[in-house]
Amino acid sequence: MTGPEAFRPGQPKAGLSVSLVQPPDPAVNRKFYSAVGAAWNWTDRLAWSDNDWRKYVCRDDLATYLGTMDGETIGYFELERQDGSDIEIKYFGLLPAHIGRGLGGAFLSMAVQRAWEWPGARRVWVHTCTRDHENALANYQKRGFTLFKTERAPDADPSDG
Repeated sequence: MTGPEAFRPGQPKAGLSVSLVQPPDPAVNRKFYSAVGAAWNWTDRLAWSDNDWRKYVCRDDLATYLGTMDGETIGYFELERQDGSDIEIKYFGLLPAHIGRGLGGAFLSMAVQRAWEWPGARRVWVHTCTRDHENALANYQKRGFTLFKTERAPDADPSDG
């Protein structure tokens, strides 16, 4: 998404809100990475040490938000500033108990809105893959993201399309 005019917010959900984790807390990121990513086989960071998490989370170019619905935590997202003006939605997801409740579009909209609010933001982008929810790509496209590049994983079955 190369401008906020491309953003198409989802239908708001009464009771849904996001809050910035402040001060940054590596334990929060570790917990939500594991809890949200378990169903999708997110494994890259599982072996990270406490120091790895601290170095990643405790920096000015990363912001972590928790989503709540009527006071109950439903998921999280991380925003990372890159090259001064690009903002990547680095990780985004709902906790398993909240998937299928119609929250994804509204929650993603809050992530995109926070990304565009970052001073100097000129591009907001997200990376998705087959290790994300089957509706992830469609949700991103409904919010106004367009495909930039697609790749086949080296171990992918060529008959899978």
